[in-house]
Amino acid sequence: MTSTDWEVELSSAAEADLRQIVRWTTRQFGAAQARAYGQLLRDALKALEAGPNIIGARGREEIGAGYRTLHIARNRRRARHFILFRVVDPAEERVIRVVRILHDAMDPARHLSGEEE
Repeated sequence: MTSTDWEVELSSAAEADLRQIVRWTTRQFGAAQARAYGQLLRDALKALEAGPNIIGARGREEIGAGYRTLHIARNRRRARHFILFRVVDPAEERVIRVVRILHDAMDPARHLSGEEE
């Protein structure tokens, strides 16, 4: 990790979201598509290592203080999921906590539990 990298950690809910998205994609579109979409999700998570203000990330104060989202992109088009995240402690740890990975039709506030808030 370089001095400009941020650590990206996934909550247990975000890990479960990732697994569920890949399983659903496999059932609906096959294993090859699931691998491709899973890689797209992992690439977006990797991109967050550049920090919370990367291109495409936006503040979502209406969800709660400090929340931000990043839509997954594919071939210059938005995919159907977004990453909901927060900065844990920018001054000390430089940690981004991915709270959930949700379909863009979902209301993020309805999918937060007390542990993420």
